[in-house]
Amino acid sequence: MSYLDYVIGAYAVFAAFLAWDFVVPRIRLARTRRAIRLRARRDATRSGTPA
Repeated sequence: MSYLDYVIGAYAVFAAFLAWDFVVPRIRLARTRRAIRLRARRDATRSGTPA
């Protein structure tokens, strides 16, 4: 394995982690927003007022 292979591998790992750091927080935020929306809808239904 040459030096170039190590550099390409390092950049590939870096790009994978960079993509992971970009995608995962957005997924968590979307889940949290959905949970908040569903809870607000449940609470509104329970109290009898529209959300």
